[in-house]
Amino acid sequence: MGSTSAQNPEYNGSAPVGRRDLIKRSAALGLISVPTMSFLSACASGGGGGNGDKAKEGEKTAKNPLGVNDTAQMEFVLFDGGFGKEYAEDAVKIYEKNFPEVTVKFSATQKIQSTLQPRFNQGTPPDLIDNSGAEQMDMGVLVGKDQLADLTPLLDAPSLDDPNKKVRDTLRPGIVEMGQFDGEKVWIMYYAYTVYGVWYSQKALDSLDEQYPETWDQMLAVCEKAKKKGMAGWTYAGKYPYYLPFSLYPMIGKVGGVEVLDAIDNLEPNAWKHPAVKACFEAYYELYKKGYVLKGTPGLDHIQSQTAWAQGKALFIPNGSWVENESANVIPKDFDLAVSAPTGIDSSDKLPFGTIWASGGEPFIVPAKAKNTAGGMEQLRIMLSEASSKNFTSKVKSLTAYNGGTDGITLTPGLKSGVAALDKAGQNVVNPRLQDWYVQLQKEKIGVSGLGEMMAGRLTPAEAIKKIQGFADEAAKDTSIKHYKHQ
Repeated sequence: MGSTSAQNPEYNGSAPVGRRDLIKRSAALGLISVPTMSFLSACASGGGGGNGDKAKEGEKTAKNPLGVNDTAQMEFVLFDGGFGKEYAEDAVKIYEKNFPEVTVKFSATQKIQSTLQPRFNQGTPPDLIDNSGAEQMDMGVLVGKDQLADLTPLLDAPSLDDPNKKVRDTLRPGIVEMGQFDGEKVWIMYYAYTVYGVWYSQKALDSLDEQYPETWDQMLAVCEKAKKKGMAGWTYAGKYPYYLPFSLYPMIGKVGGVEVLDAIDNLEPNAWKHPAVKACFEAYYELYKKGYVLKGTPGLDHIQSQTAWAQGKALFIPNGSWVENESANVIPKDFDLAVSAPTGIDSSDKLPFGTIWASGGEPFIVPAKAKNTAGGMEQLRIMLSEASSKNFTSKVKSLTAYNGGTDGITLTPGLKSGVAALDKAGQNVVNPRLQDWYVQLQKEKIGVSGLGEMMAGRLTPAEAIKKIQGFADEAAKDTSIKHYKHQ
């Protein structure tokens, strides 16, 4: 995975609702949280000095709306992950071209926390950080201790491409809200944009003379057809079964409505006992009971399951859009990679077929005590231009937060399919926040101890739901963790 949110072990009413309003309900507030005691301690002091060394503000002009000091150094630290660093280096060159007296101090590392923790504590952090990876710093702590700059000036600045359009007006729905916590201020800019769903080979589906199934009866029929031809219907990351929600959660939202997902995120009592949850759990369990899951799947990690799927041993796999880049070395050239929104139960579902999970990833932050906060924001303004977005998309096979950036470039099969899936979804894009707000609950408890056990046949759906509701109730009562709610 190029991004590094909590999910990937390797990198580490009746009134009509508008698309932005719908996603706002689904996207507001929380961020991925991977706390460590050393970082909590380090940030508790609120940082040291460093403010005295702030770069003087430059003159604000049409070309320099943020008032960047055109002689002040800017430092940019990137997470060196699956997206690589070339896209960022290209954006740095544009910054240096626009401010010729400046040389950007750019570096890339996988050890974000251990590298930057001491500098936050000393009050001397860099100006822009891609806070990602296994060593991602705890966003809640950073915001709670006033360690981050509010990115509203960036969002209200004119975009690089059209001075009559603010940066915020060029972004995909939900991106701004994802960077907020309990108010209007925006602390994080998620740069990548991930499409989650059911991934498959269109060639394999065509060989069965089938189309992607829209109802569960159709799904079972396709899996039976595949089984007769020696192909399993499904596989998944058995060792990391929290991949299952990438298709299961939006299915629950499709069947029961967005409010069911919101109740689950809010840790509301009995949220997991909703009929939509029961129906979807029973549907997935049926895949196991009928033998439609690739044998041995519970013992496979994400790479092994993706490889078996790429080799044609299984038809469907729940995953995110990073899978195209991550599995590029094993996916055959004629595979014709495609993604679909999850199959529903039947015509009684609350939302239409096409309802999909998509959200921001790769969180960029500008530290409050950085010497050149205007420079850090300007670098982000450059990255959120059409040209930089296209550059990112063409190089790493992923969309960005910029709402566009695909015209004129040749899209890879998976990326093209992802764009089509988003177009089909329209306003029906959901964004469950459980994996961001409560990492341990989502991964270890719901994922491994709940869904993993059920899909391995060691728990019935009813037992899994009871167990997971218990885990959620425990988290709701845990005063040691910060709780979030959809607004």
